[in-house]
Amino acid sequence: MNTPSHASGALSAFSADALVHAAPFIRQYRGKILVIKYGGNAMTEPALQQAFAQDVVLLQMLGMHPVVVHGGGPQIESALKRLGMQGQFIEGMRVTDAQTMGVVQWVLAGEVQQELVGLIDQAGGKAMGLTGRDGAMVRACKLLLKDKRDPTKEHDIGQVGDITTVDARPLHTLLEAGYIPVVSPIGLGAGGESYNINADVAAASLSVALQAEKLLMLTNIAGVLDKSGELLAELTPTRIDALCADGTISGGMIPKIAGALDAAKRGVKAVHILDGRVPHGMLRELLFGQPCGTMIRT
Repeated sequence: MNTPSHASGALSAFSADALVHAAPFIRQYRGKILVIKYGGNAMTEPALQQAFAQDVVLLQMLGMHPVVVHGGGPQIESALKRLGMQGQFIEGMRVTDAQTMGVVQWVLAGEVQQELVGLIDQAGGKAMGLTGRDGAMVRACKLLLKDKRDPTKEHDIGQVGDITTVDARPLHTLLEAGYIPVVSPIGLGAGGESYNINADVAAASLSVALQAEKLLMLTNIAGVLDKSGELLAELTPTRIDALCADGTISGGMIPKIAGALDAAKRGVKAVHILDGRVPHGMLRELLFGQPCGTMIRT
């Protein structure tokens, strides 16, 4: 059986002085819920996968309560290609017909989730995988996506869901029992059907329902960049509106920013879009005061 000492590998990346510096942050976040959106390169590169699992387990060992919500875009695309199916996107959202929905469920709940549960176990933690369908935790209805250029036009993108309610009780139960929840973003419809929920949106909604201290969203870029490629370390709602209007924020970054901003407005104290390519980037941001992305402020 693995022991919690496996997670100590995450600490070896930092100096003794840095660890001393971390003490007040550890005290500040002890007992707090942290919702972590797991995505980007951190999901596909073995060394980063291991580092992520170590970080999550270490945060729990330090008295925090991490909840992981994972994506799976690259894995879904790979599975669709193997099956001879072509993925389509509109305004950064995946078009999901019934056949594609079957692949999405298989990949997210059957492959990605269980791989992450295994990684956390190897790092010395106890993870429990579930989807938004379990315990009717995430209820959803069909999402009709408004066209960015013509608000009177709506896109039907299939079994893509708009979250209607979130019941956080199953997650609280797991946290109280010492588990690290690993959530696949699949919602439950009124007729028992499944809905593909954008993982960024799901993470944001869960962070609000859990009254999380922080929402940490891992991605495969340095954070939100301006048109010259420079990192924007902090963003406000007004600045975000301007960046969306001039096309700086586009594609898959749109739902990520929208979810982050919604969470910040609804009580999550801080939202960070982090560079998932940086080993132990979460720890650097949370415990050592080393910015690794963009912070959203209201």
